[in-house]
This record gives sequence, structure tokens and C-alpha cells, in this order.
Amino acid sequence: MERVGSIVRKTNETDVKLEFAVDGEGNASIETGVPFMTHMLDLFTKHGKFDMIVDAKGDIEVDDHHTTEDIGICLGQALIQALGDKRGIKRYGNAFVPMDEAMAQVVIDLSNRPHLEFRAEFPSQKVGSFDTELVHEFLWKLALEARMNLHVVVHYGHNTHHMIEAIFKALGRALDEATSIDPREKGIPSTKGML
Repeated sequence: MERVGSIVRKTNETDVKLEFAVDGEGNASIETGVPFMTHMLDLFTKHGKFDMIVDAKGDIEVDDHHTTEDIGICLGQALIQALGDKRGIKRYGNAFVPMDEAMAQVVIDLSNRPHLEFRAEFPSQKVGSFDTELVHEFLWKLALEARMNLHVVVHYGHNTHHMIEAIFKALGRALDEATSIDPREKGIPSTKGML
């Protein structure tokens, strides 16, 4: 069965269409109007071996906040849709990714209990025109809508671009592990019998 989610979200601030395939090849067609976020989503897709299409238009003349936030919402909703009852998945994922001098770790539990633990201090408030506080905003909305337990730790680094890039690469790799099918798991990976 294809594990695919498709979400359309239209508000007074944004218009987002997002398609997400869990079992992909790393193919991305992404247009957000927010160049740095486009770059990060491309990395996430490639390193997670997902396929993703994003067409997002937002009020970027105000700032990048609403567009970034709503992409996180849509990605989380598409992931929930794609995974269904989560039968047979590994559930947990963990990835360390270095990016030059920076090291990020992302740990995921697809638990149906949303939580974000975010431990990162960026040296710069901006990368280009992108506000670095929006990384937290994106991840929090993703965790909330995907109902995942998401822990993000940047262990060290001094280049903000490298630190954020390591996060998104690790996010892709950890999510790939958590969503992958465990051939030994015959049902739902929980003693509760549901996630």
C-alpha cells in the first residue's frame, strides 16, 4: 500500500499544497517563496529518501513566519495521513549528522503524543533574510500536527547555516528510520495496541 499524504491549506495568510510520500527516492519539487526554507526542505527530503511536492504562497512581504509555520502544519498532517494506523513501523528514529564544525542530533518517537524538545543556540538571528527562530516554529508545528515526540539537540557549532542544515538532514534521516517497516513487527509497535 502506498504511504502518501496530500494536504491543501488555504488561509488569509497562506496557500499551501503539499504531497508527501514516505517511501520515496529523495525527489523534491519545492517552492515556498522562502529560499532558505526551500533549501532546508530539499535537504530533508533527500536525506530521508522521501518524495515531496510543496507549492506554498504566503504573505512574505510581512515576513516568513506564516509560510514557514503552515508548511510545518501541512507536513505533519500529511505524515499522519500517510502512516495510517502505523502498523509495522519501527516507531523510533535517531540520527546524528555533522555539517563541517556543527553536530546535530534528532530523535523521534511516532508516539501520538506531541512534544518538541529543542536544544539549540544559534549565533546569528538571521541566515540571509530568514529568521532563525522560525526553525523552532517549524519543528514545533511539525511535531504537533504529526503527533510525534521530537527531540532536537545541536551539540556544537558556530556557523548558524551549518547548524540548521545539520538539523534538517538529521530530521530526514531520523524520520526515515522511524517510518521504516520492521519485518518482525506484525502489528502496532506499542503494548497499548495503538499509537
